[in-house]
Amino acid sequence: MNLFMELLLPFLLVIFASFFQGSFGLGMKYMEPIKWEAWWLVHVTVAMIIFPLAWALIVIPGLFEIIALAPKSAIYLGMLYGFLWGIGGILFGKSVPYIGLSLTMGIVMGLAASVGSLIPFFQMENALNNTKTPYVITGVILMLVGVAFTAKAGINKDRIMNAGKRSEHFSKGILIAIICGVLSALLNVGFANATPVAKLAESSGIITRNSSLAAWVVVLIGAYLMNAGYSIFLLFKNKSWKSFKTLNSGKAYRWSVISGLCWFAALGIYGQGSALMGEIGPVIGWPILLGLSLIISNIWAYRSGEWKGAKKAFQFLLTGLGVLIMASIILGYSNTI
Repeated sequence: MNLFMELLLPFLLVIFASFFQGSFGLGMKYMEPIKWEAWWLVHVTVAMIIFPLAWALIVIPGLFEIIALAPKSAIYLGMLYGFLWGIGGILFGKSVPYIGLSLTMGIVMGLAASVGSLIPFFQMENALNNTKTPYVITGVILMLVGVAFTAKAGINKDRIMNAGKRSEHFSKGILIAIICGVLSALLNVGFANATPVAKLAESSGIITRNSSLAAWVVVLIGAYLMNAGYSIFLLFKNKSWKSFKTLNSGKAYRWSVISGLCWFAALGIYGQGSALMGEIGPVIGWPILLGLSLIISNIWAYRSGEWKGAKKAFQFLLTGLGVLIMASIILGYSNTI
């Protein structure tokens, strides 16, 4: 049982989390008839405040007391990285109209997975002398190769669907996607830097996997300030407050809530798996989470018919997904060394 807890359970938790990470975006197809900013404000309030706080308060008695006693540097860094990640999320939406969803996803996921893994890795003491290092580096490189294959498959599909047309702002879109990818990695960097908060919770008697929720609460305060602030800015700018009262909007609100629950379910469960892996958790778990979630999201895309008529591109996609699975296995194996 102890061997299972130490080796297999953390990996299974991250795999389970990837299902939610790859699925939460489905709700974004059901925003109408309300405005994006209204839908998004409800979504982030559920995803970053209500659900994380409710879950954390249930399993961590004295949550706020623990946070108050935590090192201020851990709190400020966690919130700062969460805030910067929020900027990346906004830039994602700006890049898609220029270069398409598939290429944007490929660039963002590749950079987010690699940068989000390597920054916490090099923040560790004696990182280069760690016996896990060759496996971590190999896994991250393979993850990048797999993401590149899936991005190329998406580009080929888009060319078929759009008759080879290319946006005149293509270079601008690439630059925005690169910035977005780097900033998107900072959610995990914030989580890694907020680890002292989780350690304090653990020292107060909270079990290891639940202690990670204290770190997420800190990081998501910064993330929420950015996301909610931008939504409120748009509500004033577009004078769209009345969108909240739009008729027949119940379905849109339901999906906003469901999407929010799935979004933090992914992070919360990933945090539990990462915590059980120890210090190396954010380094190994994060690229596995993003790599496998890319597989899940493409499964949903296939089921909805998005790859219909693009057989060769789909075969390219399958190659990329196979590489992602191989990378995940190597990263998972590194935790056993």
